[in-house]
Amino acid sequence: MIHFPALRWGEPYRSLDIDKVVHFDTGEPVAEVSQANAGIVARDMKKAVRAREVLREVPVADLVAMVKKAAELFSSAELPLGDGSQTPDEFVRQQSATTGLPEHMCRMNIEKLCYVLDHIDDILVSLTRRLDPEILSRGYGEEDGVMRSYQATAPVLGMVLPSNSPGVHSLWLPIIPLQIGLVLKPGPQEPWTPWRMTQAFLQAGVPGEAISLYPGLGDVGAAVLNNCQRSLIFGGTATVEQYDGNPGVQVHGPGFSKILLGDDEADNWEQYVDLMVDSVLVNSGRSCINCSGIWTPRHGKLIAAAIAERLGPITPLPPDDPDAALAAFTVPGQAKAISGDIDAALGEAGVEEVTAAYHSEGRLVSRERCDYVRPTVVFCSSPDAAMSKKEYMFPFVTVVECEQQKMIGSIGSTLVATALTNDEVFRRELLDARNIDRLNLGPVPTIKLNWLQPHEGNIVDFLFRPRAFQMVS
Repeated sequence: MIHFPALRWGEPYRSLDIDKVVHFDTGEPVAEVSQANAGIVARDMKKAVRAREVLREVPVADLVAMVKKAAELFSSAELPLGDGSQTPDEFVRQQSATTGLPEHMCRMNIEKLCYVLDHIDDILVSLTRRLDPEILSRGYGEEDGVMRSYQATAPVLGMVLPSNSPGVHSLWLPIIPLQIGLVLKPGPQEPWTPWRMTQAFLQAGVPGEAISLYPGLGDVGAAVLNNCQRSLIFGGTATVEQYDGNPGVQVHGPGFSKILLGDDEADNWEQYVDLMVDSVLVNSGRSCINCSGIWTPRHGKLIAAAIAERLGPITPLPPDDPDAALAAFTVPGQAKAISGDIDAALGEAGVEEVTAAYHSEGRLVSRERCDYVRPTVVFCSSPDAAMSKKEYMFPFVTVVECEQQKMIGSIGSTLVATALTNDEVFRRELLDARNIDRLNLGPVPTIKLNWLQPHEGNIVDFLFRPRAFQMVS
């Protein structure tokens, strides 16, 4: 059986404590994973400063070349996996088997990650705002006749990673060329991407002393957050609230991404149905950038019906089926709880599930070891409905009727907003809206990212601080 060791600064570590990762549908073991613990993480982090030191011994240009090489290796090479090896096809099958994500979506995420790796030089230009990376490496330098100085806020970046979608790993791929080490805690059902990406980096020449990988339970994630001066974590609303105000932890939580129809475009809603459906459905609705709310001043029931007609008939298919659109819920009870929460909210006045007509056998599809939730479209006649602010980890969307002048104040915190309007006044208001993180003006799907635009905060600003600096030669 495949065995994942932990990695302690590039060195494999096989622990006595082993966890089995099982097939989401059959329950058959797919891999054994060595479990780290909080004590191991705490001890290893005493050497974290060495990770930055070894990376600073390698020119930035060389690290960029290694990352680009890693793209080729990640997508096409047979790479080490424990005591054996793994082909790209095996990676897709194994990842799908433990996450419930259809295989074609796993391949799509490979392409997404490799795009970031392949274009890492351009992405770094964007993240650093064209700052000479040698200034970040050396700590100071002159640019345009002005002395500039930056100090790394931590020698490593800790990452507490989820299991829901491999695409989130794109956020840590630019870190190595910034000469900051990586401390990765993989999701329990998805150790595959962090391990394979780590191996691609190592095979491309990245120093092993710069990378650690610690599979484990919640205590391991807590140890990463407590022992790394800078960390990223992924989670729900409770996680966001727990780390709110902590300058050392950047939280990537729910997206609550939305499409907003202005007064001037609401009557043209039919031409945007494809955009709406794609924004809701791609990657089985598992991403924070999937659209969970469509806000319009009128025609809400018609819009909801049109989307329901496209999404409502979708049913679970085998993960190797190229038409599979739904990912399985692999955590026991999670899907049932989500479906129950939706049912409870449907009792509110002015709230109607439009896809109910397509779910004669129910929204929840239960299997022996996993469950599915069929795509759900809900119409809300008012932004006051509690359902209008909901988001779930499957293709789910509310269509909310709301006057244009009340939209920005009613939508709440929004990761991505696609605004369909040519109204210059409304556009200016959207540009000034502090509750919108990423703004698309025009028909851009919420799930389409421009990798030259920082996502959920600029990681360079998180990892480096500017400071006053003078030097007399």
